[in-house]
This record gives sequence, C-alpha cells and structure tokens, in this order.
Amino acid sequence: MKKVLLIMNPCSGKKKGSRNLAEIVGILNASEFDVTVHMTAARGDGTVVAEQRAADFDIVICAGGDGTFNEVVSGVIRSESQCPIGYIPCGSTNDFANSLGLSKDILQATRDIITGEPRYFDVGQFGERHFSYVASFGAFTKTSYATSQNVKNMLGHLAYILGGIKEIRSLRGYPVKLETAEGKVLEDSYLFGAISNSTSVGGILTLDPSLVDMNDGLFELLLVKRPANIFDLNECILALTKQNYESRMLEFVSTRAVTITAQPDMDWTLDGEQENGHAVVEAKNLHDAIRVITAKR
Repeated sequence: MKKVLLIMNPCSGKKKGSRNLAEIVGILNASEFDVTVHMTAARGDGTVVAEQRAADFDIVICAGGDGTFNEVVSGVIRSESQCPIGYIPCGSTNDFANSLGLSKDILQATRDIITGEPRYFDVGQFGERHFSYVASFGAFTKTSYATSQNVKNMLGHLAYILGGIKEIRSLRGYPVKLETAEGKVLEDSYLFGAISNSTSVGGILTLDPSLVDMNDGLFELLLVKRPANIFDLNECILALTKQNYESRMLEFVSTRAVTITAQPDMDWTLDGEQENGHAVVEAKNLHDAIRVITAKR
C-alpha cells in the first residue's frame, strides 16, 4: 500500500477540489493508496507541509491551482526527498497542468495519477524561490496576483490593450539588463518580459516540443520592447498576434541561466504569485529537479 500525502487548497478555482474531496480520496483508497489529507490554511502553507513531510510518503499529490503547485514543488525540492508529485488541477487557469496535458476533469486526473508514470521536469530558481513554468515582469504582471489570475492570456491581453492605445507615452518601459549564461547581453526598455519553462506562455507563445522541451535544462526568454512611436506599436501588435519572434520589437532566446539587473522596485510574478523586486537577481534552470506523474504515453 502506497502512502500518499494529499495537499489541497480548498479555495482554488471555484472550490472544485474541496467539493470533490470524498470522491478523490475514495478513488485513491480503492487502489490501495493510504491517503493523508492536508488542507492549506494560508499562503506558503503548501511549501511548509511538503518540506516537512514529503520524505515520509511515497507520493505527494497537489490539488489546487498553479500557485499551490508552485508551493508543493518548492517544498518537495527543499525536502530533498525526490518524492514523485501528482497534480490534480483545481485552479481557475492551470497553465502548467495544460502544458503537461493533464486532464481537466478532477476525477480523471486522480485516476491518471494511479495509472501514470513519473517524468522528470526542470524547475526554475529565482533568487531563493522556485517557479514551475514562468517568471515575468512588466505590463499587467501585477494583474496575475492582484486578481488571482495566472499568466495565461497575459500577452494576448497585452496585444489587445496595445491596439487601443492612443498615447505612446502611457506605455511604461522597464529598463532591464539581462546577461545569459551563454554570454548574450540584452539591455533595453521593455514593456514585458518572461522567463519560461513551458510550451505556452501567456496563451500566444506555442512552439513545437522539439523546440521547447520542459526538461532540456533551458529556459525560453521572451522580451517585448517598449514602442517609441506608432510604427513600433503596430509592429508590436503584429508580432504578438502573428507569433513572429523574429521581430525587432521582440527578443527570444534560450538559456540555462540569466542574471537580471533592474530597478529594485520592479515587481515580478512567479507562477502567478507576487515576488518583490531585486536590483540584481539570477534565474537558473534546475535540470530534472522534480518528478511529476503524468498519464502513460
């Protein structure tokens, strides 16, 4: 009998997880999984519980959204247990779960954990914190944590907003310098930036898995420059809507690590959760850092 720690955020999404708790536990029990349930009570609770208890279990299952998954991943990494992680997506957007192709049906996602297999995935380390799939800054980044929305559709929303801009000066640029581990230096005033480990960023960056592998040891770095005039603005809109990452208004590179120099009051979001600004911070790829259970391929 496998021992399972189920960490559930009862407030994720529309409380879908807590409404289905009895059925989730019943499905696991029927497959001889001995389940211990922990309901998170505050932000960061998932990290504390996973760090303290992961080593005592065969599987840690997260039932929540991307923010809860971020907490559980951080806790399992800190525990150094190498415990496989199951993910039952219960949030409002579930970007990371969508990138993995996990079922959107809570009960089916539970069954897939029982019959699935662990796969290695990279994790990002941003200063002292971790992120599963994206660290971002700039335009509308605050929206992701201020309204409990994750990064999904952010760039699509950005293109929409840009289309209605009447005054270029209303678009704020963020002066940022980025130095990749491979020696590339990028420095400009950026409207938006994302360091991602996903085949989808903001709902519009979708690349073939052969180009973007979630456990290849690399991030995808996407930067949107601040338009200086109406011609730049139009090119920005066209590049974002047409997914033209060769545009002079965008920067797109792959890297295993990047050092960012920015204004210390420039906030970030990590998997949809707020991260305070840093004058200098390093984001690095932790290759094969976690094992996540996915449906058998």
